[in-house]
Amino acid sequence: MEKVIDIEDRIPTLKKRRKKRTNRKFIVLILLFFIVLAVLLYFQSPYSTIDRITVQGAQLAEEQYYVQTSKLVAGNSLWGFKVKDVEALLQKDTWVKDVQVKRTWFRGVTIHVQEWKKVAYVIIDGVYYPVLENGKRFEQKGKDIPIDAPVFIGFKGDKKIQKLVQQLAKLNPEVLALISQINTNRSETNPNAIKLYMNDGYEVRAIIQTLAKKLNYYPSIVAQIQNLEKGIIDLEVGSYYRSFQNEYNPVNLDIGQEEDGEVNDQDVNEDEQTDEQ
Repeated sequence: MEKVIDIEDRIPTLKKRRKKRTNRKFIVLILLFFIVLAVLLYFQSPYSTIDRITVQGAQLAEEQYYVQTSKLVAGNSLWGFKVKDVEALLQKDTWVKDVQVKRTWFRGVTIHVQEWKKVAYVIIDGVYYPVLENGKRFEQKGKDIPIDAPVFIGFKGDKKIQKLVQQLAKLNPEVLALISQINTNRSETNPNAIKLYMNDGYEVRAIIQTLAKKLNYYPSIVAQIQNLEKGIIDLEVGSYYRSFQNEYNPVNLDIGQEEDGEVNDQDVNEDEQTDEQ
């Protein structure tokens, strides 16, 4: 025979369970209330506003320029802007390669800017303007920029400059640092010929289209002729060296005083064909 449990015996247990459920709901409601209250108080307090804006990576433009362009203002809401919108504003400048905007604890915003590297300078009306990796000219005024890259002389037309910039961007950093000035050396037969003046005293003749491929071997070429008089390294077709005295004062050169000739660098392609303009 089955045991029958009287409902009155179960009432205390049911009451306890119901009371626990009610207590849990009450506690949850109280917690939600305090959380909402805390959020409301936070947004009404100065702790939800921008206290500082930090700019990292600025080399070309002033840090203050990026702050103004971002339209972020100290004292405005830390949550009153979209990160993507601010990044889009900053990336409109042609010298900005990439940008990241982040909210940083506590009350801060960090703008990390990656600018295109400068590879050369051009002179316009006596003013030096950096030429960047993307071929664009940086014309924003404000920061004093040191002349720490080659200077272009005599080049006309953005396409020609852009081709040259693309070649410079492929150079090894140690080779690029040796270039002081690049002049156009164009002629009717070779409109892409250039002349490079190096910081170590040599002069290099080359073609724009093959500049990076050949000039990256410059240190090994110089190592072969370092005991000779300073002169010209011709990389237009092969790899040849001739002294300045032979080039500019052939009458005054004693026979046998200096030997010019081909540089035996097997890494340099002597039969390289140059592209048309």
